[in-house]
Amino acid sequence: MASSAAKRGDLKWRLVEFCRHGSNAVLGIAVLLWLIIAALGVITINPLLVGVGAMMFFFSEYGFHRFALHAPPVRSVPFILKLQHRLHYDHHQAPERLDLLFLPLWFLVPNLAIIGFLIALIWPDASVVSALIAGAALAILYYEWVHFLAHIPYRPITLWGRWIKKYHLRHHFKNERVWFGVTNPGFDMLLGTCPKPDAMPRSAQVRHLHGED
Repeated sequence: MASSAAKRGDLKWRLVEFCRHGSNAVLGIAVLLWLIIAALGVITINPLLVGVGAMMFFFSEYGFHRFALHAPPVRSVPFILKLQHRLHYDHHQAPERLDLLFLPLWFLVPNLAIIGFLIALIWPDASVVSALIAGAALAILYYEWVHFLAHIPYRPITLWGRWIKKYHLRHHFKNERVWFGVTNPGFDMLLGTCPKPDAMPRSAQVRHLHGED
């Protein structure tokens, strides 16, 4: 009984911490409101488009992490350098800090709004646009949850969960130039950034990207 209570308490802590940070609570509420609006008949839900929206995010996950978040520091523009630190550099420096772990609301909402606007220009239908954005939001929530579990002192209950946690932590504690996948290793395998752990030396800059403090 005590063990079960401890597990329930641990789960409650994880959920509370997950909702307290980044854009997670807002994304969850937005998806819930979308479902309520659909239930009222204002829009229709197309599961295929929701899946496409999710895949849109998963396709961008690797590329954004590797080429944008790990881009060289723009020291000549202090604002951009500050942005680079908040979005990723500082997360590598202090991977245990939850306030640096998640995508901030001020960054995510404008990006989703721009994507929604571009989709509307191509396909001006509220049901289509909302389904694609909702799918992307659900994928982001999944990404953030997997990322969260990787960085807290928690042992996932599934073999896959334990494997992907170990996989991601290699990126943070062994070599930042490989293992960019957070939810899956697919693009790492495809693009040659998934070496065997023993084949990669520990990087001196794994905690300080590009030598940034």
